[in-house]
Amino acid sequence: MRVLFSILFAITAIAAYNYEFMLSRVSQLSKQLRPITTNTFNSFLKNNNNSTRTMSTNGASSTAFHGLPVIPPSEALTTTAPRKIEKSFLAIEQSEGAGARVRRSIGTPRLRNFSPFLMLDHFAIPPGAGFPDHPHRGQETITYLLSGAVDHEDFAGNKGTIESGDLQFMTAGKGIVHAEMPRQNADGSANVGMQLWVDLPKHLKACEPRYRDLRANEIPEATADGGKVHVKVISGQSYGVDSVQELAYTPVWLLDFTVKPGGKVKQALPKGWNAFAYTLSGNTIFSSDGVSRPIEQYHNVVFDKAGDSIEASVEEGAEQDGRFILVAGLPLDQPIVQYGPFVLTSRDEVMQAMMDYQTFSNGFERAHNWESEIGKSMVH
Repeated sequence: MRVLFSILFAITAIAAYNYEFMLSRVSQLSKQLRPITTNTFNSFLKNNNNSTRTMSTNGASSTAFHGLPVIPPSEALTTTAPRKIEKSFLAIEQSEGAGARVRRSIGTPRLRNFSPFLMLDHFAIPPGAGFPDHPHRGQETITYLLSGAVDHEDFAGNKGTIESGDLQFMTAGKGIVHAEMPRQNADGSANVGMQLWVDLPKHLKACEPRYRDLRANEIPEATADGGKVHVKVISGQSYGVDSVQELAYTPVWLLDFTVKPGGKVKQALPKGWNAFAYTLSGNTIFSSDGVSRPIEQYHNVVFDKAGDSIEASVEEGAEQDGRFILVAGLPLDQPIVQYGPFVLTSRDEVMQAMMDYQTFSNGFERAHNWESEIGKSMVH
């Protein structure tokens, strides 16, 4: 019965991620990276193929792993050429998991794969809903909780809780099965947050799984424009403030901006990285070359790769602060073949991942006869 349940769950998860798109091979993405990044990246893959760090939520760790630097070395970050908006669109709310509601923007026909980003969900998990036991291979997930609390548990014995303002960086690597379930809030309100899926470099897709929790009180903050701009520097650099290091294997910047009426943002970004903003509240104006576009909440704003920064502001007379998440990442020059929760670089690798999960092998051994305690309420 356990094998049958695993197979049925895998099929259900696969269907949820839109079969007709996920089984297609995406052509290799842009190679127009700055030479220092490309050379450093290739050298890194060659020299660090077997180097990993496994970290549980209680802080236990083994062999140290040092990924590519989140702040590129030998690059002057400037704000002289703001990026243009390539497109923006509303993230439509939909059902996901068991009773959860999500606004998915990356991982939809509007924005399929935006290397290294695979999916972005703005989720609301009401009491009694959640994401029971499910597998992953070949990617990282970044979960940022905006309100409430979410428990997590996996087949390796890792467990814990992230609360409002906390983040969890999970590297699935060669394979993990876990559950993510909300706490029951006293007022019955939903648990709200963001989950971003990030691709792993091909040579790291078989690394050991690991976690890195980042608590709200660990996140550096910066202010600018006379206090009208406030930013949580989750990953990357903003207004001279660097983030905590050792979060994700694939370099990603993640900045949470709140802009008061009249406030203006000038934020540098690594050159050649893909970047987008997701608007959480208010009305934010993004500008480039004298052209300004007001963007309402729940929109994904995709920026052109050309340029070194983004500019954003909120009108002086606005009734509400503008809040948006700015994300940038190093594009990976590799194919993407995604089948549900398995993200590899070829169809054969995806088929192997499905077989490994169904037969509890090659990274999924601990899934045999395992059920999470937090997910049991969703099974019966």
